[in-house]
Amino acid sequence: MGDIQGCHQPFENLLEKIDFSPSRDQLVVLGDLINRGPASVAVIRRLMALKGSVHCLLGNHDLHGLAVASGLRKAGRTDTLNGLLQAPDQHELLEWLRHQPLARWSQGVLSVHAGVLPSWTVHQTLALAGEVEAVLRGPDWLTFLDQMYGNSPSVWHDDLKGFDRLRVVVNALTRLRFCTPAGEMEFNTKEAAGSAPTGYVPWFDVVGRRTEGTTVAFGHWSTLKQPPRTDVWALDTGCVWGGGLSAMRLNQDGSHERIQVPCPQAQTPG
Repeated sequence: MGDIQGCHQPFENLLEKIDFSPSRDQLVVLGDLINRGPASVAVIRRLMALKGSVHCLLGNHDLHGLAVASGLRKAGRTDTLNGLLQAPDQHELLEWLRHQPLARWSQGVLSVHAGVLPSWTVHQTLALAGEVEAVLRGPDWLTFLDQMYGNSPSVWHDDLKGFDRLRVVVNALTRLRFCTPAGEMEFNTKEAAGSAPTGYVPWFDVVGRRTEGTTVAFGHWSTLKQPPRTDVWALDTGCVWGGGLSAMRLNQDGSHERIQVPCPQAQTPG
């Protein structure tokens, strides 16, 4: 399932449309669970209640929400985090959030929030995500959040260390849209795939990408239409902006189908 971003009612509508059963089904949510929509707390509580039947990834808005709630970052003009900041069970909600992963491999699908750098294999992607997860769940998580922001380094090198290493991993998994064939990331362009700056391409179009042949499911890119290919599933369809909330159902026979519900109107910050 793509980015919910605090849109609780469309989330419930989509669960109903796919006939989701916690005792039978497994749900992977591709990050950006919160922020910009009107009901982030309700979304988190619902996801927590689903327990082992749901697997949530962290997106850039989730990490930002943790930083704001921890006093390390000021809320932005379009953030809708007041409900989370004022919730009586804020500690439990934040603890649950910071223990979610950044990547998942299941049913032959690699799931991330944003993208995968061209030099990374599936195994390396999961291992690097695990490095960030370990820090985020550990005693130095606040220091990590304080050092998380920034666009540099913009290129992955295996010998990167410390917060530079973690920042590249976070930026790739939660912010990536365009990169060069050599893997240099660009973060200013947020329009559709055809708006790539000179020398850059959508990360999934890099020739020789080491995850070619692996199905990758991702969200994050609400202006991106589903590419005309079967090995990438773009599932952020802009629910928070008045689009739809989308999911890809994987059937037992190996087939899959896209299912969507509308958001009744664009959300307004509050």
